[in-house]
Amino acid sequence: MRQTGFSLVEIMISLALGAMLSVTVIQVMVSQSVTDKLNRALSSVLENGRYAIVKLQHDIMLTGRYDTLSVQLDRSQDVVEEAVFLQHNAVILPNTFASRTALGVTQGSHASNDRLVISKVDSRDCRGYSLGYAAGVEFPVVNEYFIQDRKLKCRGFDLRVLRGQQVATGHNNHNAFTLLDHVEGFQVLYGLANHADDSGLAHPNRYVTADNITQAKRVVAIRVALLIRSDDAINIDNTRSFVLLNEPPVLPNTSHLYRQFEATIMLRNMQYMTKRNQV
Repeated sequence: MRQTGFSLVEIMISLALGAMLSVTVIQVMVSQSVTDKLNRALSSVLENGRYAIVKLQHDIMLTGRYDTLSVQLDRSQDVVEEAVFLQHNAVILPNTFASRTALGVTQGSHASNDRLVISKVDSRDCRGYSLGYAAGVEFPVVNEYFIQDRKLKCRGFDLRVLRGQQVATGHNNHNAFTLLDHVEGFQVLYGLANHADDSGLAHPNRYVTADNITQAKRVVAIRVALLIRSDDAINIDNTRSFVLLNEPPVLPNTSHLYRQFEATIMLRNMQYMTKRNQV
């Protein structure tokens, strides 16, 4: 009985079709892998950016807060005098404190990152430390935000210690706490008060950099911008540049995913104070 089989031509065609199918399957798998990696990177960057902005908004919004009638307020110092000092120095300028002359808002030179320093009354600093006070007790705190090694960091100080009124305690050597990794840019602008309208609040007339603030008590709004990159490189070509507030465009030089985040925070405590005093 005669046996039948595949001819050489049929075998070659089958091999070619199999190879084409394998290449297609591999391409689909690679494409799915790249898409999945991109989606995970985008999700991570967006989550990190939202967290950083919310954290900054929550703290900055209370800038200048000092309630002399609060039952939680520590009254070991003259709270009336302290309230005036804090509200006139809600945004800390360099040379405000003799013990730390460099502590204050700064404009980064040559498009480098800015530094934000604000004061308010709270029960904890930006790191979560009560700085030696009992739990729940409020005290005047100074919070500093800055970038170091591509990390958004913060550290807090007791305003009374900075003024030389008492000895520092519970501050963990003023070590900075990392809020977020992979932050490529941090820029800040300050809105100065305008009294042109008849509303009960002072509104910003213009936004300036830290080195153009002449009177801290006139700052009634703060605008922040962050440039955040993904944890891992995802092999994409970055052709889009990013402009953080008043800074020159920044073109990423790595294959990470980058996203920009901005927020303008009105300082209600400063708006009321500035409008009342008609600064």
